[in-house]
Amino acid sequence: MQVCCDLEVDVNGEEVFMVDKKTLASFSKRFGGLFGNSMDNSGNLKVVFHDFPGGAVGFELIARFCYNNGRTQITPASVVLLNCAAQFMEMESDGHRPSLLNQTKKSLDGISFWSWSELLVALKECQDLLLSPSKPSLILDKVLDCVVGRLVSPIVASPYTSSSENSSFQCSCDTRSSYSTRNNSSQVSWWFEDLLFLNIDLIDKVIKLMICQHFDHATITKFLFCYQRSRFVTATPTEKCRIMEVIINLLSLLDRNSLSCKHLFDMFRVASSLENISKHCKSVLDTLIGSQLDQATIDFLLVPPPRKKHYMYDMNLVLRLVNAFQNELNCCSSLVRLRKVASLLDSYLVEVSADSYLTPTKFAALVLLLPDSARESHDRLFQAIDIYLQVHGGICEAEKMRICSALNYAKLSTDALRHLARNSKFPSRIAIQGFINQQSKLENLFEGQKHIDTISGSISIEESIKENENSDQVLVYAKRVDVPGKAEQLEVQLPGMQFRLTELDKFSGTIHTQIGNIPRTRLSSLGNNARFLPKLCS
Repeated sequence: MQVCCDLEVDVNGEEVFMVDKKTLASFSKRFGGLFGNSMDNSGNLKVVFHDFPGGAVGFELIARFCYNNGRTQITPASVVLLNCAAQFMEMESDGHRPSLLNQTKKSLDGISFWSWSELLVALKECQDLLLSPSKPSLILDKVLDCVVGRLVSPIVASPYTSSSENSSFQCSCDTRSSYSTRNNSSQVSWWFEDLLFLNIDLIDKVIKLMICQHFDHATITKFLFCYQRSRFVTATPTEKCRIMEVIINLLSLLDRNSLSCKHLFDMFRVASSLENISKHCKSVLDTLIGSQLDQATIDFLLVPPPRKKHYMYDMNLVLRLVNAFQNELNCCSSLVRLRKVASLLDSYLVEVSADSYLTPTKFAALVLLLPDSARESHDRLFQAIDIYLQVHGGICEAEKMRICSALNYAKLSTDALRHLARNSKFPSRIAIQGFINQQSKLENLFEGQKHIDTISGSISIEESIKENENSDQVLVYAKRVDVPGKAEQLEVQLPGMQFRLTELDKFSGTIHTQIGNIPRTRLSSLGNNARFLPKLCS
């Protein structure tokens, strides 16, 4: 049968079709409105499309539907293309002619019976054909709901029973990474590699849908890190910024316990190398890392400083992270987490205190960052301050006092107090206060000795004798630094201390005598489980 071809259609510059305008206009409102009164004209017309969905392939499917009187085969592989083309050509039902748009919508009723590969094909078609995934799309929502539903279902495992090469759809889509997730991963991550082909906008929709359906947050976290590494291989700098910003925002929606501190620091290093990443995302990433700071090690914090900064490491980063940790720490959280961060910070302070570029203001901000309750012992903090004052000997007395105000003398050991008392780098008032606390500890030690068992509670007298020797040095130092009132008070107290130390020496001699009088046979008769007592004084 002779068919009239009075319409020339140029589709996206790919191909030119000669068709009958009446045949196509009878199913397409777009053609009907385009031709209007010229429908009966015998002359040839020409239409040029620049953005036809699916290009020449899509238009050919539309033309076949029209020439076949509104009948066509709709498969999972073609339903998205037909739906997009039907929307473009305004092929809704008018009550007289079959509607391609209605037929594609009806075919989605059986989407739950599609195979995993068919779902992925449809998802890829959505990505290729939908210009803006942010706009509402019935078919995209249906496909995404089904894909995520398969992953969320506890009874669904990997649909692949053989190697991925036998699958009808290779989902790497030119983004296959150097590692194979499916071959050596756990059962919960079999789908990682299948979704790596998705662009970041669709990933955003998929992950938010997973969160709404209570998908395991730890698995989502692993997938996002996997996706970031894979996509960065071929992404442009602009694409990398977009990917990083979306992933950081998605991570902020997840349970903090599902986040890996190591992976977050890896993301921080990558984000720091991107010039155009937003300040908001950097702030969100700081908050995420800060919430997991008790999992970190000292190596994580030793991050190079920004450009044009002469510090050894990025001090501002640590200030931000510790503040973020304290903001995230609620009153119900365990004190153990806070003390882990305190221990980490003390190690960091010891590491950076020798930095000649570290200003007193910045160092004071670091040592005063945590409350006193965060530390059981201040010995490591004292060590860091000691190193800093040795390296930065030229700072003024007021700056030294501000730095030393972080110390709690009651939480310093006897060794630390002794070292503080005779350290000329510390302010005079700090040294005297250290000696006073040292003396107080010795007095408490002597008083406590009167109430404990003779053998098990003995202390080392030699240590106390050394304290006595050092007290003279502190007294001389106190006089030298021009604090005469305090020095005279210490001089009055010193004879009393010497007398008590003499008493302790006599007491220790008595203990040695008692131990020496215990027959060896008595000790051996206690059996193999007996513990031999060490010498209390050498």
